[in-house]
Amino acid sequence: MEKKRVYVAGHRGLVGTATLQALSRRPEYEVLTRTHAELDLEDRQATREFFQQQRPDYVVMSAAKVGGILANSNFPVDFLHNNLRIQLNVFDAAHEVGIDRMIFLGSSCIYPRDCPQPINEDYLLTGPLEASNRPYALAKISGVESCWAFNRQHGTRYLAAMPTNMYGPGDTYHPEHSHVLPALIRRFHEAKMKGAPEVVVWGSGKPRREFMYSSDLGDAISFLLSLPEERFAALTHPDVSPLINIGVGQDTTIGEVAELVKKTVGYTGELKLDPSKPDGTPRKLLDVGRLGSLGWRASTPLDVGLANAYQDFLQHHD
Repeated sequence: MEKKRVYVAGHRGLVGTATLQALSRRPEYEVLTRTHAELDLEDRQATREFFQQQRPDYVVMSAAKVGGILANSNFPVDFLHNNLRIQLNVFDAAHEVGIDRMIFLGSSCIYPRDCPQPINEDYLLTGPLEASNRPYALAKISGVESCWAFNRQHGTRYLAAMPTNMYGPGDTYHPEHSHVLPALIRRFHEAKMKGAPEVVVWGSGKPRREFMYSSDLGDAISFLLSLPEERFAALTHPDVSPLINIGVGQDTTIGEVAELVKKTVGYTGELKLDPSKPDGTPRKLLDVGRLGSLGWRASTPLDVGLANAYQDFLQHHD
């Protein structure tokens, strides 16, 4: 059997790392990667030349500029323009060489701030976005629309997969630019090492979030990419939105997950909430019925995934 060549864009990130590991376990694929130093996807000519030289069969588009509330607030132009440039370059280059299948990875922040819960794929563009990450969300929404536009105009098969909040090995633990769960791991660990009497967590603790272990996402992407022809074609038919949610189907409050991180790290001081700080979106629970109907479900409980993530932090970031 001739192997399919799969280019994983952004293979060193959280999503890309998990995707690379999942696809590498499948003998039918030859996985292509390039570091940012080897290929800057914001460079249009370099991106075109890479695709023309390598001519992958499939693409998993996980390359993006990402960050938490603070980073999104401080660098809105970067989160909008950098992501738009990356997406335009990859979509155009992929189309030029006739890519057979592409999975574009977005984020659950594309949905309106006050969505009915759980969030169905049909709720896209039905209300205002959360202001704190609107530039990033708009960039990702444009990626979803690009998938559908290419499918309608050129008969491509580009699928837009929207994961929930991710965590796990390969995450970013920057004190200012990371997402909520890795930020909590770092803060509780540092407080433990310093013997700090308390850790203050932004917000009221009441917002609810869904957290998915990265290896589960990698497995979901591998599952979708490997669907039989007729099933993948149905998901990317020009007459239907190519959007599909990837999540675990249940959520927890920020306060509860902070307590779980505290327990996992072994911090014995006090946890305090600061309601003067922004909460962000009140709730983001994805409806994963569409993916479930295809036969896939997440398998890693939050406490198990957190324990693994903390061990990864100790090995690579402490």
